[in-house]
Amino acid sequence: MTTLFSYWPEGLDAITADKFKSEDKVITELLEKIDLTDAQYADIYSEAEDMVKLSRTRKKDRSMLDAFMSEYGLGNEEGIALMCLAEALLRVPDAETRDALIGDKLSPYDWGKHLGKADTVWVNASTWGLLLTGRVTGLSEEFRTTPTNVISKLTNRLGEPVIRNAVMNAMRMMGQEFVQGQTIKRAIKNGRKRFGDKQGYSFDMLGEAARTQEDAKRYLEAYKNALEVIGADVAKGKARQGISVKLSALSPHYHVSHWNSAVPEIGDLVLDLAKRAVELGVDITLDAEEADRLEISLAIFDYVARKLDSGGRARFGLAIQAFGRRAPKVIDFIADLGRELEKRFHIRLVKGAYWDTEIKLAQAGNHPDFPVFTRKPNTDVAYLACAQQIMENRDVFFGQFATHNAHTIAAVMAMAGDNADKFEFQRLFGMGDIVYSSAKSTYENMPPVRIYAPVGGHKDLLAYLVRRLLENGANSSFVNKYLDPDVPISEVVRDPVARVKEFDSIAHTSILRPNDIFLPERENSSGLDLSWKPHLEKVQEALDKELPEAPKDATEKDIDKAFEKADKAYFDWQARPVKDRADMLVVTADLLEKHKTELMNILIKEAGKSWSDANDEVREAVDFCRYYAAQARKMMSEPIDLPGPVGETNQLSYGSRGTFVCISPWNFSLAIFTGQIAAALVVGNCVLAKPAEQTPRIAQRTTELFYEAGIPNEVLSLIVGDGKIGGYLTAHDGVDGVAFTGGTNTAGLINKTLADKEGAIIPLIAETGGQNCMIVDGTALPEQVTDDVISSAFLSAGQRCSATRVLYVQADIADRVIKMIKGAMDDLVVGNTESLSTDVGPVIDEKAQNALNGHIEKMKASGRPWHASPYPKTPTDGTFVVPHMFEIDSIDDLEKEHFGPILHVVRFKAKEVSKTLEEVFSTGYGLTFGIHTRIENRWKMLAKRALVGNVYVNRNMVGAIVGSQPFGGQGLSGTGFKAGGPNYLLRFMTEKSLSVNTTASGGNAALLNLESI
Repeated sequence: MTTLFSYWPEGLDAITADKFKSEDKVITELLEKIDLTDAQYADIYSEAEDMVKLSRTRKKDRSMLDAFMSEYGLGNEEGIALMCLAEALLRVPDAETRDALIGDKLSPYDWGKHLGKADTVWVNASTWGLLLTGRVTGLSEEFRTTPTNVISKLTNRLGEPVIRNAVMNAMRMMGQEFVQGQTIKRAIKNGRKRFGDKQGYSFDMLGEAARTQEDAKRYLEAYKNALEVIGADVAKGKARQGISVKLSALSPHYHVSHWNSAVPEIGDLVLDLAKRAVELGVDITLDAEEADRLEISLAIFDYVARKLDSGGRARFGLAIQAFGRRAPKVIDFIADLGRELEKRFHIRLVKGAYWDTEIKLAQAGNHPDFPVFTRKPNTDVAYLACAQQIMENRDVFFGQFATHNAHTIAAVMAMAGDNADKFEFQRLFGMGDIVYSSAKSTYENMPPVRIYAPVGGHKDLLAYLVRRLLENGANSSFVNKYLDPDVPISEVVRDPVARVKEFDSIAHTSILRPNDIFLPERENSSGLDLSWKPHLEKVQEALDKELPEAPKDATEKDIDKAFEKADKAYFDWQARPVKDRADMLVVTADLLEKHKTELMNILIKEAGKSWSDANDEVREAVDFCRYYAAQARKMMSEPIDLPGPVGETNQLSYGSRGTFVCISPWNFSLAIFTGQIAAALVVGNCVLAKPAEQTPRIAQRTTELFYEAGIPNEVLSLIVGDGKIGGYLTAHDGVDGVAFTGGTNTAGLINKTLADKEGAIIPLIAETGGQNCMIVDGTALPEQVTDDVISSAFLSAGQRCSATRVLYVQADIADRVIKMIKGAMDDLVVGNTESLSTDVGPVIDEKAQNALNGHIEKMKASGRPWHASPYPKTPTDGTFVVPHMFEIDSIDDLEKEHFGPILHVVRFKAKEVSKTLEEVFSTGYGLTFGIHTRIENRWKMLAKRALVGNVYVNRNMVGAIVGSQPFGGQGLSGTGFKAGGPNYLLRFMTEKSLSVNTTASGGNAALLNLESI
């Protein structure tokens, strides 16, 4: 059996087991652990109240960020627009795109209403600048009638370029105020100038997670350099200093799927940094990141801690997010490790970041539950319980309590008692200075307050700044309330323990649990969390089993018998209540879930699916069954009443067509196979289902599950064979309809065969290929573009109908984007998909491999710039084609779609967006289209004009969700309606209208009695 986790510290199992522990149970346990007396609670409230009162008297002394938050929070459109602009503007290289972005984000909003409200000069100055910019692009008539017309005259005289520069300067000013320095030397110098020599810092080197090895090396060198600079400052006898390290910055493989290589590789990098930090007397902290990475972060922490000699000082530590349900268990794990090794660690306790992302990921994956709390007070309670744990383990911990909340400060002080010298508080640079200066006035024994100080350039800063604004500007945030005179102090400092005890439900009832997001129509398909050990072990256990034998190919006689059986069974099948047929689909869905890992085993070995792709495909098959069952109940249970004159009733009802031939492809050998069959069956048709000849095993097992769910075998027949068998099927006299997914040429042949048949016109439901394009303009975030291009073009070996084939990139950012994509390609793992760490598996067969390699050689021979992922380091049997990227002049350079991991890149000029769109759709294909831009008006224009079935904005182009993103194209890409959409079943049905003359049986009693009624 393959070893999934070669380095798994003792104690991690307890943390893993609690990932999806009930929120009610966790909070109930934590409430019992908080050991504060009624007298202490009273003191906490009183002292927190004093801090807020004192802070409000010092309102003029607040930081610019606090002032900015008071004026522009998340409670108004202007604040949201400004945050979006700040995050994107400095990334835009060309003037034309900057103008478009400024106009898009500022023109719809009423900046004038903020003039004069803020009592900080800087905020008012910013408002005037925004007012100017908004006026350039045109605001409402009401706004134009305000006294600010005097400003508009100035604007008209200066022109848009001047205003653009003014706003750019305003954004840079934001950067200067909210980052301590662009370099570590400048940060230390600025800190000393602003706060004196005794102030301690934990420096945060801003930047995105590493997408490439080059990124990782650059970030590593930045950490090394920062350590030397900080160490030199510490040597001068200054305050205690530290640095935070993001493990995701040290390797693009920081993920559970690469556990066995990532733990020692990243661990050794961190160990070298930590050893140097200890030598220099600098604290080093591992930052907290996504919940999916908690276990691997702790494994790396354990790996380093066992090899690091910290000289008895708490120089090495980590951040723990209290919003995570496992935070108390993490503290226990680190405490046990400290006692085992007889070492001390520092613990930076934070409330948590990117909470909204954790909620979305759990819902999208339908994980067993959320890994985080769903209410802010629950997080506050968890923070107090975790703080108490840290205090109780002072023999192995030095506590670092990061908070801007007066009640939390007071509670920590109460827990500390006379031990205030054994921990510290932390605040963000630019925030919280008033509340902490008030705390120092409140407590004689106030411990040190270290500043968590971001260091980096403007481009790296603004993404960080927007996240801080989002978190601290939310309505539930203390920061957004404590200086607001309209919010009662009693509300600001209210005890979270008391609040939680008042809730009817501890978990938030307005946040749908992952399984419930599609209710009442249907359950969400259950997903495996492929970052969670128990689920990974289930898949590995299934992979250790052999594949079932492949079914035999059908003969023409077998097909004749199948049509004959279907013809006899059809009358009774279509006459059954739709509820019965729908119930069978729901049972089928349940059986697919029950046999999920078994099906994944077949998909991985037979179709070359990665673990993630196989998991997603089983879910899609389940969703098709439940969705079509729900749609059929809605459409067919009762006739639809239609309007008409008095004296008659008119109704419309739906019926079935007869026997459908369903021909499915190898690239979605379970999902599309299941979806076609489910749609045809549930409305009352019989089905002869032909899977791709490359993937017969998954079709056979799925058909067995349909039978187990109650579908009669005479109603559903599996027909296995090659293209000749498919031709015999579609030409058969028993065909009443064909559902086909595959190549455009094959669809054309089927259409011709059906058209040449005598008798009734046979409907063809076809989903075919696409020359799918993604357009990226100068406002796009290159890191996000890279992630989305890699997943859209190369994962699944590029063998998705929706995969990105051509990438159009604005020339101003093309070099940077292409370089980043190249680096990410270099880190893709090509190999056997039975390994969890494999990113790109084989293409389906030698025929596909030869065709793709032929195109690759032709492109190379043309002399175009190109790049390829490395071939597998160890020779592997299989039909592999490594990812390739070629620069071309236009989509016209391509004669057809190349169905594999090959990306073609075209550069375009900013002013050529509309022309580029026309070029993209000149091919006649219309399946999927991707757009990356921060300009809302631009993506709306492009989406409206795009001649495609599916448009994806600022995300990848693959992984359509049944019921959320119905899938299917137009033109050369399909006939519609869209699979997984509300109209798809109509193509499998007939319509019947019924009109009854009620006056023929004596008149309309209701009408005649109307007067008396």
